[in-house]
Amino acid sequence: MALRSDWLPALAAFESAARHQNFAHAAEELHLTASAVSHHVRKLESRLGVALFQRHARGVSLTAEGRHLADVAGGAIHDIDGAMQDLRRRRDDAHVVRLTTLHSFAYTWLIPRLTAFAAAHPDIRLRVDTEIALTRFDDVGPDLGVRHGPGRWPGLTALPLMDEALFPVAAPGLAGVDRVRVPADILQLPLVADLSHQGWHDWFRANGVHGARFDERFVFSDSTDMLRAAAFGLGAALARERVVAPWLSSGQLQRLPGESMAGRYAYHIVYPAHRRPRAAVRRVIDWLVAQSVD
Repeated sequence: MALRSDWLPALAAFESAARHQNFAHAAEELHLTASAVSHHVRKLESRLGVALFQRHARGVSLTAEGRHLADVAGGAIHDIDGAMQDLRRRRDDAHVVRLTTLHSFAYTWLIPRLTAFAAAHPDIRLRVDTEIALTRFDDVGPDLGVRHGPGRWPGLTALPLMDEALFPVAAPGLAGVDRVRVPADILQLPLVADLSHQGWHDWFRANGVHGARFDERFVFSDSTDMLRAAAFGLGAALARERVVAPWLSSGQLQRLPGESMAGRYAYHIVYPAHRRPRAAVRRVIDWLVAQSVD
């Protein structure tokens, strides 16, 4: 006996009724009436030529034949439901993009631009990871990242995103900042620093101040914390151009005299060399590149 599509509503009604051992509960689950569920079950019994339920005053219970069909139908419907959920999950995952980057980059450059991203790509769901540890780009890892470095990482394709420059900044209210006229005057200020590969020694030397002796009052592992400390008046900071922009535009920090120093490293978009970016990932890459140009 071939299974035709017009059997499916009756099988669905029977499976639910068998699971609940109650026609009314099955009707509620399927958004039908109890009489409709009963009709489907009787139709199925008529076609099969066997009784699937014993009907009595307290309700219904499965016959041996009903139990056999319930086990098979329940397993089949569960498998079908699982396959459908998997297809929906694949459809949804196709629009999820996992991005890993530095906390400083996310906080100061990426997040202020995400309103524009949401407007341009409303279907993409972006997951941003800012863990300090270097992320592994394995099969369950992120789709892409933005890294600050030399542009060469084993197993990764790296696309140049933005160069970097460094210059000194300080809060307008920092004591003594109004007397700074030339780079050497900054030596009279308290200094804060981060763990960047380029620091105050490099900047003073690039600006013709040799043999400078200074005291870095506070040192932070994250450049965002360093800039917040500078904004609170704890000292002058050597800031990266891309990261410091929000503090400059808000007036919390101001640039101090001296030439910018070209960054030894730059920002790069990276993704696994063995994995071609999906359409949604490629759209995020294109958007990042366009934003860097703007």
